[in-house]
Amino acid sequence: MFKQVKELNELNDLVSSQGLVLVYFSQPNCSVCHGLKPQVEAKLKEFSDDIAFLDVNTEDIPEVSGEYQVMTVPVILLFLDGREYMRKARFVPIAELYADVKKIVTGVNSMA
Repeated sequence: MFKQVKELNELNDLVSSQGLVLVYFSQPNCSVCHGLKPQVEAKLKEFSDDIAFLDVNTEDIPEVSGEYQVMTVPVILLFLDGREYMRKARFVPIAELYADVKKIVTGVNSMA
């Protein structure tokens, strides 16, 4: 479900051109990241037709931390047309994440 992004320019292009985009920032040595990602995938898969899901390893793209103000991992950002609408970091309650994403997707779909 998540597309791996390896370059900052690619990430910027996707965030600004894809409508709804959820970006999952993580690092290989982060146990919380590895535990949370499968939960995010399972809980949000019903939105896969509405949202582009991107995965960014902040060690692969160090400059992403400054560009997107990612000071810890994991961080989940949801963008709409390049604008940040939601930010969750570190210990993310899955039910809260689901409710927030559903509210945004429902709002966007009702305007279409």
